Amino acid sequence: MSMIPANLQAVQARIAQACARAGRQPDSVRLLAVSKTFGAEAVQQAWQAGQRAFGENYVQEGVEKVLLLRELGCLGIEWHCIGPLQSNKTRPVAEHFDWVHTVDRLKVAQRLSEQRPEGLAPLQVCVQINVDGGPTKSGVAPAQALELALAVASLPRLRLRGLMCIPEPAPDFATACEVFGRARALFDSLRAQGLELDTLSMGMSDDLEAAVASGSTLVRAGSAVFGARTYPARA
Repeated sequence: MSMIPANLQAVQARIAQACARAGRQPDSVRLLAVSKTFGAEAVQQAWQAGQRAFGENYVQEGVEKVLLLRELGCLGIEWHCIGPLQSNKTRPVAEHFDWVHTVDRLKVAQRLSEQRPEGLAPLQVCVQINVDGGPTKSGVAPAQALELALAVASLPRLRLRGLMCIPEPAPDFATACEVFGRARALFDSLRAQGLELDTLSMGMSDDLEAAVASGSTLVRAGSAVFGARTYPARA
């Protein structure tokens, strides 16, 4: 028997407990089930258990699942692109995804705007920030976030929703909260300057409690939902 429904319940319970400790309502944090490297049948099982938002890192793999799940009758899925996005991969994302979390350059945002079909709802966008300056991490430097966010917000067929970050793993809860707190402070600063933001995408399977304590509104959990991953070789 698949453990995915039980795993989903366990993750939702962790989110609810973290919200309670932080004095937040449990429905103030959404779960994004990260389904990269897992097949369509795993997504279908999560969908049957009530999960509706799924995150994909690899564009081609994600588009294949979008189309297959539609054929399987799994309706109402909200697809999030959460992997690094090269400018030559924007068209399939603009055409098939509902959200993009990883906009860190204006060129990428412009291409998404130009390539988003007019018949679809605006593409929901988060600006990715490199909150802790990790040398291997994508994202715009916090000092440049306002300029990029204002530019993205002005583009047609896009809707700027907030910020996303993937900091380096922290050694303990307090350190994780300190780093996530920087992202929250930047989020609040951008809102104070007039940007209508409602999404702070931060926290994963191993650190979602610290993210929730620091103000995350959307946590991205993969292994906690689907199990350990085996990564395929990629060219």
